[in-house]
Amino acid sequence: MTATDQSARVPADAAAEWIARWDAQQEGYIPFREERFAVHADAVAAALDDVEAPVVVDLGCGPGSLTARLADRLPNASFIGVDADPLLLGLATAHYGDTARWVRADLADPSWAGALPPVVHAAVSTTALHWMGRDDLAALYRSLAGRTAPGGVFANADHMPLPDERMNALADAVGRGRTGRAETGEREEWGPWWDAALADERLAPLRAEKRPTPQTTEDAPTGTPEHHHGSNLLSAADHLDLLREAGYASAGVLWQAGDDHLVAAVR
Repeated sequence: MTATDQSARVPADAAAEWIARWDAQQEGYIPFREERFAVHADAVAAALDDVEAPVVVDLGCGPGSLTARLADRLPNASFIGVDADPLLLGLATAHYGDTARWVRADLADPSWAGALPPVVHAAVSTTALHWMGRDDLAALYRSLAGRTAPGGVFANADHMPLPDERMNALADAVGRGRTGRAETGEREEWGPWWDAALADERLAPLRAEKRPTPQTTEDAPTGTPEHHHGSNLLSAADHLDLLREAGYASAGVLWQAGDDHLVAAVR
């Protein structure tokens, strides 16, 4: 369903403040986050270079961080942001407004695809699909492939485990020094961000919405009891296999930093 009008009752300055805090705390978990966003935009812009008015869907869009950056890069595109969480989606709606059509839907429910037009040109996601089981993810990829125009692109950035514990330990070391997070905790953590947001009376209209069952949204590294959580532990190679099986003509890793990958596929 389309995001409710509850976001209209959220002050614009409150939405801006909470999205800025979201971005700041996420950088503590994703040390290459802005670089990752930039590479994401490079790939999508290149794939859609000859499309006059592309349609782009952001899967698990959260408060709109990726959508907003892509909109700056692709001013002629129209965007659809899909997320299950009413608070994050409400912040996106209140802050970014008609940058996108914001849709509340659970990606694990096949009916979510009913919010899409018959043809899309790109599907993107950032740290939002790791909670989906292999079968659900395969079904999602098939739905997207079936609606993606020839030459269209899928691009997903997420933490994807490496082959063994030693390599994953090295991947952790690659990013640890870049997070800016001191042992004393200079950055706001994921849990306290949610606690504070849910306690802010300015966001009360968004709290009135029924919250999703345990599931995770955009940029959520571990989740909270009220959000998607956990990891399917699929490697980049696993994602590429599923994308090819879903009907994409080619797929590959476009960028990697430690265990942080951007996988892409072309229809």
